[in-house]
Amino acid sequence: MNHNYAMIMAGGGGTRLWPMSRADMPKQLLPLVEDHSMFRVSVERLAPLFPPERIYIVAGRNHVEKLQADAPSIPAQNFIVEPYGRDSGPAAALGIAVIQKRDPQAVVAILTADHHIAHKEMFRNVLGAASKLARHGHIVTLGISPSLPSTAFGYIRRGQAIKKVDDFQCYESLGFTEKPDTVKAISFIRSGEYSWNSGMFIWTAERAMSEFARQQPKMYELIMRLQPTVDTPDYDATLDEIWAEIPRISIDFAVMEGAQNMAVIPVDIGWSDVGSWDALFDVLDLDDYGNGFKGASEDRITVDTKNTLVYSDKLTVTIGVENLVIVDTQDVLMICHKERTQDVKKVVTMLRETDNTNYL
Repeated sequence: MNHNYAMIMAGGGGTRLWPMSRADMPKQLLPLVEDHSMFRVSVERLAPLFPPERIYIVAGRNHVEKLQADAPSIPAQNFIVEPYGRDSGPAAALGIAVIQKRDPQAVVAILTADHHIAHKEMFRNVLGAASKLARHGHIVTLGISPSLPSTAFGYIRRGQAIKKVDDFQCYESLGFTEKPDTVKAISFIRSGEYSWNSGMFIWTAERAMSEFARQQPKMYELIMRLQPTVDTPDYDATLDEIWAEIPRISIDFAVMEGAQNMAVIPVDIGWSDVGSWDALFDVLDLDDYGNGFKGASEDRITVDTKNTLVYSDKLTVTIGVENLVIVDTQDVLMICHKERTQDVKKVVTMLRETDNTNYL
């Protein structure tokens, strides 16, 4: 276990959770589900499997100071700073390259800073099992047991059983399918062969870099130019140089869809990516009428209100409404039908196109 590392990807803007999630305070820094930020909860649920010195954070320059304040136990040198966002592929390659330079025997679990996981002990247990499997050359992903035929997630199809590790059955992966339409999603659920793609991957650093070399040779070449400078005075300047040339691509498209020797562990860990306002209905404690509340104020008055989410720091009164999401910030009030929360991203686009960046 001394060579097992957790690498938390803490970038991303969370635009579907606007107006709470903003450029300077994205969703991973917000207490959307529990009392602390999603990032802090993500760090704390790793203990005692990963001590602070074996937890790494990959994040943008604008957010590092706030992240460090939220997790002061993590050493400063474990915060790997992207000059600017280039999607999850380069971020993963950068983080793994730094860890590998410091520990060539590293097994790295790529995790997220903005997902809710209810069953924390089971999560730690499956990460331990996945790390053991990864040492035998597999790239391991956690497949989330689907609760409905969602079109918002990617899917992983499982094949033959490989073996059981620590009571978790591991299967070969037959590949990924990106966000299917409703008909295909229903067929996936009925087959019983598919899991949701959690975006969490466990592999040795050596195996990870070999996949980048095989599938993304340009990115690999740039990262290999940087790796010898880790923990030297030349690191920052070299990072800026290579980052200007590095391609923008997600880790799924960069390596996972074409990866060899993939394995999947289907697991029910009470997972939610909390990617939009309607997702909070699945993870918050609701009252007898299906209403959920978040915010600093405990004062709520609801009269004939059903299936409504209120996120506000002041007294909010709802009368005779249902299926709404009401989000009240210092400068924005948003009222949205529960079934239209995916359109919040369109509002962000409209604000950007009209140069209303002070609201972003």
